[in-house]
Amino acid sequence: MFAAENGLRGDPRLKGISEAIRVVPNFPKPGIMFQDITAVVSNHKVFKDTVDIFVDRYRDMGISVVAGVEARGFIFAPAIALAIGAKFIPLRKPGKLPGEVISELYELEYGNDCLEMHLGAVQHGERALVIDDIVATGGTLSAAIRLLERAGAEVVECACVIGLREGRRRLDGKPLYILVEPRQDSS
Repeated sequence: MFAAENGLRGDPRLKGISEAIRVVPNFPKPGIMFQDITAVVSNHKVFKDTVDIFVDRYRDMGISVVAGVEARGFIFAPAIALAIGAKFIPLRKPGKLPGEVISELYELEYGNDCLEMHLGAVQHGERALVIDDIVATGGTLSAAIRLLERAGAEVVECACVIGLREGRRRLDGKPLYILVEPRQDSS
């Protein structure tokens, strides 16, 4: 569901977030319209608005774990976790976490990848929120859900700053909350 469909239609914060996204054509490969969130996080007001919208949504949902997907999910997830009183769990690329990990392979729009999480990072029954910057096909979020559920967590919802409606197809019915749609222009 998009934030505008959930009580935020016409909210000027969503317009500010959308306008701050820079589109980089043909990155990381031809045909991809990369949604660069650098200007979202480098603008204090837009970054705060982004985090505030998520915090307002999740503060009373009993979430105890906010899992951020490497790398851009790390930008938003710790701030959200801190504000709602939850712990932050990084979901990392292979070889980045010391000690024992569990892994989940997945397909991306432009290749294959893997997410890892520390063994014991979540406890059975903990309520988890997954945060990333963007959802396109849903492959990364789907892998994050599987990883957390294998560890015993209950994934309550996934949330992204930018997303395509089609991204929810691979989430096995898990709710998906998206702030804005991808921009198509590179201005």
